[in-house]
Amino acid sequence: MGIFTKTAGYFKDRLGKTRNKITSSLSSVLSLGRNIDESLLDELEETLISDDIGVETTDKLVSELREAYRNRQIAHTDDIIPFLKEHMKSYWPDRDRQLHLAQSGPTVILVAGVNGTGKTTSIAKLAYILNRNNKKVIVAACDTFRAAAVEQLTIWAERIGVQIVKHQAGSDPAAVAFDACEAAMARNADILILDTAGRLHTKKDLMKQLTKIRDVVARKIPDAPNEVLLVLDATTGQNAIIQAKIFTEAINVTGIFLAKLDGTARGGIVIAIKDQLDIPVKFIGLGEKPEDIAEFDPDTFVEALFD
Repeated sequence: MGIFTKTAGYFKDRLGKTRNKITSSLSSVLSLGRNIDESLLDELEETLISDDIGVETTDKLVSELREAYRNRQIAHTDDIIPFLKEHMKSYWPDRDRQLHLAQSGPTVILVAGVNGTGKTTSIAKLAYILNRNNKKVIVAACDTFRAAAVEQLTIWAERIGVQIVKHQAGSDPAAVAFDACEAAMARNADILILDTAGRLHTKKDLMKQLTKIRDVVARKIPDAPNEVLLVLDATTGQNAIIQAKIFTEAINVTGIFLAKLDGTARGGIVIAIKDQLDIPVKFIGLGEKPEDIAEFDPDTFVEALFD
């Protein structure tokens, strides 16, 4: 949509922890005067895996690097980082990383994620930016299992100036979703964002409830939900992959919102998500303020990791 755009400098600043970790670890491997050999490539492989790039992606990168060296496409350690950058960027094919908007009526965005991932804050960021760009936004507090979740979303809604639909804590989440759909249609809203519960320790009930909410929304508004965004916490590294696999068993996740990317040295998880899940990272959270949200751009991201 072009409304989440951030400068390259902004990315570099917010990804400082990850960049410092990656450049530091690579510098120790690619020290001045070393030749490219099997020992160096083995060390490089271990380093990339430790940076949460992921085993599969790392194996692919090192294999391509080894082949390039054999074919004399690269000759010195100085050639390795430019090679890695170019090939990492190529792993993301051109595909739609923007929001899917409804052709008519409200666009419905169902947001899922484990408690503690930054889900409610991510919803607030999304609602804030859309509202600032002249979209009439309604948020729905369908995480009724936790009174704190309803309260938190209410505070955010008041702070950023969007409407909220909510029931008492303990209410049926699907009933909240039903009323929210009716409100969105009656009030001619452009965007309806549904918050949902995220309790993995009751996996069966959670997934059943998510499916129920999705089905209620689909009956009320044609072709809804238009997006199913899964919020993952970047600071959890590979554990985020496990969470994503569990949620995709219950609902058709269309995109990932990777939160807290500014607060971790494990930003390489973005690359592992692409490799293991093949679900597009659509948005990233890069700070505590409502405006600290950006559309994910592979080229900008990779450059920010190394420069």
